[in-house]
Order: sequence, then structure tokens, then C-alpha cells
Amino acid sequence: MEKVFILKGLDCPNCSAKIEKEVGELEGITSSTVNLMKQTLTITLDEDMARSITPVIETIVHTHEPDVEVQEKDGVLSQEGEKDEEDTHRRILRLSAGAIVYIAIMILHAMIPFSDTAYLAGFVAAYFILGYDVLWQALRNITHGQIFDEHFLMSISTIGAFGIGEYPEAVAVMLFYQIGEWFQDMAVDRSRRSISGLMDIRPDVAHIRQDGKEITVAPDTIAIGSTIIVHPGERIPLDGQVISGSSLLDTRALTGESVPRRVHSGDTALSGCIAKDGVIEIKVSHTFGESTASKIIDLVQNAASRKAPTERFITRFCRYYTPFVVFSALLLGLVPPLFFGGLWADWLIRSFIFLVISCPCALVISIPLTFFSGIGAASRKGILVKGSNYLEALTQLGTVVFDKTGTLTKGVFCVTAIDSTDNFSKDTVLHLAALAESQSRHPIAQSIRQAWKNPIDTTTLSDYQELSGLGICVVYRGKEILAGNETLLHQKHITFTPSPAAGTKVYIAYGGSYAGCLHITDEIKEDSRQAIQGLKDAGVSQTVMLTGDAEDIGRTVSQKLGLDTYYAQLLPQDKVDRLEELDAHKQIGKKLAFVGDGINDAPVLARADVGIAMGGLGSDAAIEAADVVLMTDEPSKLVTAIRVARATKGIAWQNIVLALGIKGLLLILGALGMATMWEAVFGDVGVMILAVLNSMRALRA
Repeated sequence: MEKVFILKGLDCPNCSAKIEKEVGELEGITSSTVNLMKQTLTITLDEDMARSITPVIETIVHTHEPDVEVQEKDGVLSQEGEKDEEDTHRRILRLSAGAIVYIAIMILHAMIPFSDTAYLAGFVAAYFILGYDVLWQALRNITHGQIFDEHFLMSISTIGAFGIGEYPEAVAVMLFYQIGEWFQDMAVDRSRRSISGLMDIRPDVAHIRQDGKEITVAPDTIAIGSTIIVHPGERIPLDGQVISGSSLLDTRALTGESVPRRVHSGDTALSGCIAKDGVIEIKVSHTFGESTASKIIDLVQNAASRKAPTERFITRFCRYYTPFVVFSALLLGLVPPLFFGGLWADWLIRSFIFLVISCPCALVISIPLTFFSGIGAASRKGILVKGSNYLEALTQLGTVVFDKTGTLTKGVFCVTAIDSTDNFSKDTVLHLAALAESQSRHPIAQSIRQAWKNPIDTTTLSDYQELSGLGICVVYRGKEILAGNETLLHQKHITFTPSPAAGTKVYIAYGGSYAGCLHITDEIKEDSRQAIQGLKDAGVSQTVMLTGDAEDIGRTVSQKLGLDTYYAQLLPQDKVDRLEELDAHKQIGKKLAFVGDGINDAPVLARADVGIAMGGLGSDAAIEAADVVLMTDEPSKLVTAIRVARATKGIAWQNIVLALGIKGLLLILGALGMATMWEAVFGDVGVMILAVLNSMRALRA
């Protein structure tokens, strides 16, 4: 069974990773995921543990974050906003008080020198005001067997500084460490608010008509089939079909498109869009929890729970890095005085400086924050990525496989030409085709009926048969109409000459005689060729198309778009087989992506390294099956997704190089006695602030 806990006040990426790991290692827990954005812990556990697990979870959480409030999601956390504001004020007050005491002692001692005891007492007071929580957390962690973390590093280095008489430096380290931690919380909160604001697309109210009056109700109380009213300037609260009125809809929150689109009666209207002009009435098709807006919000919020390989690498790296630097600092402080005659005070100072510099805060904070921000940047462009692991996978694409209909083409068929024999006019051929296709729901049948435009008298028809893979047979005025492919006419022994033209063809026969042929095309999307070229420019080595259409259609579309290869006349199971062949021959270290409409291609989407649903706006199947959802019908959005992913990963590696480079240099200088405690503070807090600021750039990727 699954349980969800709210971790109110959790802002530390490093602590989140530790909590997730320790809870996941508990007996009876099969999965553990901390979502920093939603401040939740989701676990899957044995049913017999459900009642006893909460105290254990609380113990683990409070080991790392004593001030975080833990509660099962069924419960309600009261006065959340007031608590956040109160915590912020308390933190500012403590930092201000500690800084004032510290500065006052420095100034007063310069003017009127204190006694050594008073001088020490003043700094100790400032130190405890600023660092009591760090000391307490370090002590708690030690009692739980968790020694090597930033609390331990800060505590041992600052206490050591007091021990060798470096009082101002000891307090300064704690002061700037706390400022850095405060800055970290603000950065995480800002990123969370940015994404939450971006995804704030669900209205709190909806308007319905009751007893002849328009009343306002909560959207989650409205049932499917009800009618809602949306006024200009309001956001649509629920998915449905427009039954009255017309309006321009601003779809930017869903698709990233800046150009509004107009809806009329009969069109689909999705929650999250804003009506710009005109009042519309909508018949509700989905409940509030199942609406497009709700699904998008949940998708983006839960994306933070799927970690990228780079994030997991940093977590594993720091697990070994911190003990290594602690023992290195210990050796630095003991070996030279014991074996080479160095001064104890000199080498102890170097050891404490070494500890301060080595704190891995910059890495454990900035890397998750970078991917967190990159997912937000992608969602703002109408690209929903279900996890930072998929975002990073987009940077490694070597093969991109496309479905044809609805992905590279519009999926909207139209009759473009009619061939007729001497005994039948083109209008007669079209009329016979429309009669035959009058009861079919196939898109090709719809295109034929639209081309005929006139009413169809179905009372004149009888013995209707839809032959799978062949076409349609129906009797009209005592004679049989055949509408289908070449095989159908061959089976019925109709003499005809197949058309050599490329494209979909529907052959028509009436009363045993060949009447003519309808040519039907599916138009290629405007930016499909641009998308294929963009992928090649981005370094994708192979672009492939899979289609169930005829060989000549596949060849024509492939040539027009500049695809590397194509496979035609494929059944759904054939597509999976072809994808597996392509996957087996892909370049080492590269990923394979499949791009489809998300409705008919779920097996292939699931089989690919990265399943990408094209035109997923309002499609339940697309959002469920894919790893990445492009919310418009533009294939070029895939190129945009790759660009955002590469920018995000680039920023993450910039932070890794920045942190390890500066820290490595300062560690060497500290060991050689060429770095002071102030430079050590920059090596810890300064580098962390620089890395966090760089991470925030990913929001604008």
C-alpha cells in the first residue's frame, strides 16, 4: 500500500536525499520518494506496517530537520502560511541579533579593550545565538551514527577555532554559514513559487445556472454533463465541449503558445485556458480532479521525484567525499606536528580552514535546484517532462523515431483528386463513395463525406458490410457499391487499372463495373521539415518514421521531410518489433526516443528510452503513456525540449566544475597555510551562493 506524508518546511535538497534514502532502507518499505517541490514523502510499504510507521518516519525526518512538521496527507496542517511567516521572522531576528552582538563586540573592543574573559564571553554569546541549532543537530546526528555532514564540519571547525583563540573567525564562519543557509531556503522557495505560479491554472470557482440564476460554486462539486458559464477574462475551470457562444482562448498556460485560438459551438475547451472575449457555455466532460489543468499540475509537481543520473551521482559522491575530507583534515592537523616538528597551533588552524572549505553545500543544493528549475522552464514552453531523469535523457538522443499520422502529418484527410472512367462522371464517383462511406467513422470516410457536402439518403442503402483491411460493400438501388483498396476489387473480380500516383487511394466500383478512384492526402505539418533539420543540427544521428500506410506514401513523406529511413505497412505490433531492432543497433551511450500521438502508440511509447507524446493537449492517453508531453502539434517543440535539457545539464556541470574547482584550489592553499578563515568562508558559503544563483538561470533556459 502507499502512504503520503507532508513534510512542512522542508527546503534542504541534501536533507531530502538523506531522508529518502534512510526511509527506503527500512524493512518493509519497498519504495521511498521525497518531492521537494510538494514537500511530501511517498512510501510503498507492507500493509501490516501502516499503523506503526508514522513515528519511525518522524524520527528519521527530525534527525535531519528538527523543525519540519510531519503529518500524514489525510491530516490537515493548520495555519501553514502563518507558520512560514513566523519561521522567517524568527530566523531574521536571530541572524540580526547574532550579527549585532558580533559587530558590537568588534567595535567596542577596538575602542575600549575588554578583558580576555569578557572578550571571549561576548563572542561565545554571539556564537550560540547564531549556531545553537547547528551544534544541536550535529550532536543529534552523532548519537544516531551520522557523523559526516555539514553540521559536523561547521561545529568541529568553529569550536576548533575557539580552541586556538580565533574567536572572531569562529563566529564569522557560523554567521556566514547561516546566511548561506537562509539564502538556500529563499532560492528553493523562489524556484518552488515560480513553478507553482506557472502551474496555477486551476480556478477556485465556477459559474453554473440554477433556477434561472447564475450562481458561483466550487469546481470540484460539478458533475460530468453539467453546464458551466465562462465570462471574458475568466479561466476555464473544467474540460468540456462548447455548446453556446464563441471566444478567443489564451492557451499559454497549457501550450506556451502566445497566439490565442478561437472556439465555437462544438469545439473542445480545456481547463486552464483564459477566455479573452465573449461568453461561452461549456458542457463538462471531466471532473475537477481529472481535468487537463489538474493533470498538468500533478505531472509537473511530481517531476521532482524522479532524479537525474547527475543528481544521483552527486548524492553518492558526497557520501564518500565528506568522510574523506574529514580524515584528510585530521591527518593535516596531526601528522606534521607529530612527525615533522610543525607547530600545533599552525597546523590546527590549517586543518580547521580545510574543514570549512570542504563543506559540500554548493553541490548538494545547486544540482537538484538546477534540474528543478529546468523542468519549470520546459513547462513554461508547453513541454511537460515527467522527471529530471527524462530531462537529462533528452541530452543524449541518438535516434528519434516518429509515427506519421498526427505527428509529422496533420492527421486531417482531404480528397485532392478524382479519377473517373468514361461511363461515370467525377461527381457520380464522389457520390457513390459518399454513399458507401456514410456509416463509417474512419477519418478517410469523414473526408469523403465532407468533400461531397450534400445530404446522404441512407434509406436507399442496404446490406452494409465493412471488410477489415479491404473497404466497404453496400447495396444501392439494387446494385453493389465497392469502396476500398486494390485487394477488394481484385477479390470481387473487378477489371481496373491501379493508379500509379502516390498517396491514399479509394477505388470505387458500382454494379460490377469500375467507376473511378479518389486520391486522399494527409497534409504534412508546416514545421515537420524544420523539426527534422533541427534534430540533425542538434546532433541526432538517425531519424526514422514508422507508419501503417502504403509503401509509396511512406516513401513520399520520408523524402519530403529528409528522414534517414522509414518503414511502411506496419501493424501496431510490427512497430514495436521495428523499434526494438533500432534500439539494438543504436550508438553506445545514446538514447532512443519515440514520438507519437499517445493514443494509438502506447506500447511503442513505453518501449522507447524516452516516450514523447505529440499534441498531448487534452489527451488522457498521451499524458499517461509518455515520459515527455509536447502540448501542441508542433514537432519542432522536440528541438526546443532538447535545447532546454542541454542548457539545464550544462548549468549543472558548470556548478560541479565551479564548486570542485574553487574548493580544490582553496583546499590546497589552506593546506599550505596560504588561506585564511575568511577565504575558507568564501570557499563554503560564497561558492554555494554563486552556484545557487547559477542554478536559477535554468528557469530562463
